[in-house]
Amino acid sequence: MSQHYQLHRVREMAEGDEDFVAALAAAFIEEVPEDAERLRIAVPAKDYKEVYQAAHKMKPTIDLFELGVLDTLIEVQDWGKLEQSDKNVDQQLIEVLTAVDNAVNEIKADFGL
Repeated sequence: MSQHYQLHRVREMAEGDEDFVAALAAAFIEEVPEDAERLRIAVPAKDYKEVYQAAHKMKPTIDLFELGVLDTLIEVQDWGKLEQSDKNVDQQLIEVLTAVDNAVNEIKADFGL
C-alpha cells in the first residue's frame, strides 16, 4: 500500500476516523486529476492564469497526501503566476503529472474507488 502517496498526515487530520480517510481519498480522486488535466492543457498553451489557478488549487492536497512533488508543483505555479515566458517547465509538469497519475491509480486500488 501507498508507494506513491502517504497517509500519515491524512490519518492525523482524521483522528482515527477511517471513513474520513476514505472520504479524503475519494475527494483526491475527484479533484486532483481534473486540476492535473487543466495543467496538462494550460502549460503548452501558455495560459499562465489557468496554470497558476490549477496548481494553486492542487497544492494543499498534493502536500496532504505527500506525493513528493510539492516543490515542483510550486515551480509550475510560479511560472504561471509570474508569467515566466523565458522559462520552460515541461519537465516539471511531467514530474507532477506522473506523480498524480501514480497516486490516483494507487489510491483507486487501495480504497476500491
